[in-house]
Amino acid sequence: MFTLPAANDGLRGIKNGFDHGLRTLVTLHGMGLKDIGFGITVSDRNAKDMIELYRLANAMGLEFSTAVTHNSYYFHKLDNKFEDPDMIAGAFEKIAVELLKTNRPKNWFRAYFNMGLANKIKGGKRPLPCEVGTDVFFLDPHGNVMPCNGSDEPMIMGNLNKQAFDEIWNSQRAVDVREQVKNCTKECWMIGSASPAMKKRIWIPAKWVLRNKLRMFKDKGNNVCLDTIGGSG
Repeated sequence: MFTLPAANDGLRGIKNGFDHGLRTLVTLHGMGLKDIGFGITVSDRNAKDMIELYRLANAMGLEFSTAVTHNSYYFHKLDNKFEDPDMIAGAFEKIAVELLKTNRPKNWFRAYFNMGLANKIKGGKRPLPCEVGTDVFFLDPHGNVMPCNGSDEPMIMGNLNKQAFDEIWNSQRAVDVREQVKNCTKECWMIGSASPAMKKRIWIPAKWVLRNKLRMFKDKGNNVCLDTIGGSG
């Protein structure tokens, strides 16, 4: 049963929120906009609906992005947890298989990303190094420059209301924060940090894609068991 509309509205606290969102996407699609789609933050409550949402997005010709619940100061949550990690990881593995079946190379690497989410849920180590604060940064509404918004406490490099960006980026405080990032044990796997890591070490996800595309070809796409991903990269 497709329960995502009710789950979405309950989780977001917005009456008819899914319906309004869907109507907005339909309208934008009718206007000719291309870079639009569905995004889902997966938890125990909505994991089983993810494959149907992917198929809906695919049928409508829309993009589809995924994430999982994380704990951080920015989300004001430190007690999120997965009650049935195997079920949720299995849902991501199904999405990865569907993405690998397509003819779009972009989707093949999205399959790798989704397998990274399955790995995260099972408590595995991040498959590629996290280099937030070096490759990317996060700017909050108050002008604070930080490596990301996924930490338990904010790791502030500096504030744009008080300093120029170059001064902040090249400061000793920024060096200290980057050292904090190296020692972080949260094993986050969000698109903002995973995507630059994948591009920087493209041969790692590319090898995974090649192995599993070949396996899928041999198995005719039926009952495919994809390689897991994990480790330190």
